[in-house]
Amino acid sequence: MEKILQQWEEFARRIWPGDLPDVRILRDHAEEMLDAIVADLQTEQTAEQQFDKSIGKGHSSKVSRSMDLSSTRHALSRVDSGFDLCALVSEYRALRASILYLWSQEPGLDPKARIEDTTRFNEAVDQLLAESIVSYSDKVDHSRKMFLGILGHDLRSPLHAVSMVAGLLEEHDELTGLAKKMASQIGISVRAMEKMITDLLDFTGASLGAKMTITRHPMDIGSLCREVIEEIRMIHPQRTFHLETHGEGQGQWDGARLRQLISNLLNNAVQHGSATAPITLFMDGSGDEVVMGVRNHGKPIPQEAMTLIFDPLRRNTSDERGRPLGSLGLGLYIAREIATAHEGVIQVRSSEEETVFSVRLPRL
Repeated sequence: MEKILQQWEEFARRIWPGDLPDVRILRDHAEEMLDAIVADLQTEQTAEQQFDKSIGKGHSSKVSRSMDLSSTRHALSRVDSGFDLCALVSEYRALRASILYLWSQEPGLDPKARIEDTTRFNEAVDQLLAESIVSYSDKVDHSRKMFLGILGHDLRSPLHAVSMVAGLLEEHDELTGLAKKMASQIGISVRAMEKMITDLLDFTGASLGAKMTITRHPMDIGSLCREVIEEIRMIHPQRTFHLETHGEGQGQWDGARLRQLISNLLNNAVQHGSATAPITLFMDGSGDEVVMGVRNHGKPIPQEAMTLIFDPLRRNTSDERGRPLGSLGLGLYIAREIATAHEGVIQVRSSEEETVFSVRLPRL
């Protein structure tokens, strides 16, 4: 044990990302993981159990859970120490090479037993490595989402101040011509940034396990659609927008969230649809549910992208335009989350003729 731990410690010293800590940190959880490997090697294993382990399903036994726990602790500790993923993996590579070399120097071992034990040993190290990578990645991903959430929250205050100043400049009597136009453009850009920050906060909240909350109140979706279409006409005066409404739009919904949903669908159509064809926002309240959505023309969504279209931070790789400036790739994801929070469903169909995103919402 001590020979192995010394070599582990020496390797950790060579790759340590900062000032060297004490031996306890360098050897972090190594002895615990080695004890787990020994216990695994001494445990009877059937051919079926070996196969399950080979495909990542051998985590049910007490010994196996002990291995997972020790490797998880080690991965989380290395994250806190500043290790990158390559350094973490290299520790296991060095551990494997060190033990196999020392093992090869042991005299008098039965060749058949040596092969069987080497196979079992490699299985155990692979399990430790796999669990460490998963735990490391989850920890880093969680930290990244926390950072994005904090960043989005902290950006709101200075952005709100800029928005207020832009609004005051737009209404100032002494501003005319180009100056007034520039103040108006600042206001439009700030509102676009505010929308991006709202989407970012919604995304990080959902990713960290927070359920999207809604506050229902009586409202008319038809009236909301008319408000949103006027807003987007101001933001994109060079584009043509149509509004189609049928039936009754009354129901119990969260108006602010539905405004966000409609705006996201319209902006998606602006970004990915034809620059010359009109975009239509429609609402049909003639049934028990209200159906609303956006229709646009242009290049159809590829079939292979349809299953990923609502996934966060994804983009259509076959689209030569890539992600447009000012887009985080969260609009459709947030739209789906809002529809789900209202116990509704969002769907998409796309062809050479048109692309249609539709949302079904129960009135409640």
